[in-house]
Amino acid sequence: MSFNSSWQALPYFPISQFYQNKFGEKVWKVPVSTATTCPNRDGIRGMKVCNFCDDWGSAAYPEFREEDLAKQITRNREHLRKRYNANKFLVYFQAYTNTFSKTQLLAKQIDTALKYEDVVGIVIGTRPDCISDALLELWNQCLKKTFVAVELGVQSFSEQHLVWMHRGHTAQRSIQTIFRIREACPEIDLGIHLMFGLPNETDKQIIDYAKLCNQLPIDNIKLHNLHVLKNTPLEIEYNAGLFRPVEKQTYTDRVIDFLQCLNPKTAIHRLTAVASRHNELIAPKWAANKMASYQYVLDRFKERAAYQGQKYIESCLGSATHCLSSLHHLNTPTAL
Repeated sequence: MSFNSSWQALPYFPISQFYQNKFGEKVWKVPVSTATTCPNRDGIRGMKVCNFCDDWGSAAYPEFREEDLAKQITRNREHLRKRYNANKFLVYFQAYTNTFSKTQLLAKQIDTALKYEDVVGIVIGTRPDCISDALLELWNQCLKKTFVAVELGVQSFSEQHLVWMHRGHTAQRSIQTIFRIREACPEIDLGIHLMFGLPNETDKQIIDYAKLCNQLPIDNIKLHNLHVLKNTPLEIEYNAGLFRPVEKQTYTDRVIDFLQCLNPKTAIHRLTAVASRHNELIAPKWAANKMASYQYVLDRFKERAAYQGQKYIESCLGSATHCLSSLHHLNTPTAL
C-alpha cells in the first residue's frame, strides 16, 4: 500500500491532520447548541422534518442546550481538556440550522466564542438554503481575525433521495451554494456532509459523487451512514418495512470506493456516524459501536490494499455550470 506518510499512518487524509498542519498541534471541537429550529421544523414553504432527524437536531449534548452559550463552551471545553489534555479548541455550532436565525444573533454568539484565548476558530453547521449576503459578509469579517469553517448539510446529490429524505432543497441548490460561498469567502474552510446507505443506492452513484466532489471548491467531507433513530419519520418507515439500512460491509466498501476516487487533498472528518444517544438507535445495530465500526473500515482498507486518491484522476476544478451539467447526468430517475 502506498499513501501519504503525513496521514498519521491512515489510508485517508483525516481532518485531525489538517488541523495539526494548520494550528501546529491537535485541536478539538467544542460542540454547542444555540439554534433551536430549522426551515423544515418551522414548515417554511411547506417543508417537512427530515426523515432521519431526531428531536435534538443532531446536538451532541442535548441535555445542556438550555444553558447559555458561555456555560456550554466552558463545560464542554473543560471536559475535553481533562479527558484529552486538549489545549486548543474550535467552537462548533452544531445542532439544527445555525444560520436560520438573524445574522446579528450569530455575530454575537461568535463574539462570545472568541473571547476564550484557547479558542482558535469557529465551525458553523448549516443548510444550502440558509445562506444570505449578510451572512457571507459576517464570515468575511470573522476571517480577518480567526479561522472559520462551514459544514453544509448536502447529504446527497440525488434529487430523488433528497425528496425521500424531506430535505426541502435540491442538489442543484447545494452546488450553487458551494460556489456562492467560495466566491464570496475564498479563505473559508468549506466542507459538506454526505449520507450513504440510501434506498437503492448504487456503487456507481457513490463513485460518481466522488468525481463530482473533485470538481467542487470544497476542502473537506463528513460521511454518515444513514441510521434509524427513535421518534423520527424514518422509524415509522422502518417499522412498516419500507426502509432497511445497508449491511456494514456494503457501507464500508462504498466508503472505500468513494475515497479511492476522491482527491487526496480533501480532508475527511469521519468515516462512520453513531447516534449521540445510544438508547435512541433503532437500526442498524452495527452502528452502535463507534470504534468497532471505525476499525472495521480500517481493516477493510487493508484487506483491499486501498487508500484515498488511489483512483483519483487529477483535473481542474469545474465551474458551477459544468458541475450542474454533471449533476444532470447523475440524476436519471430510478425507483426508490
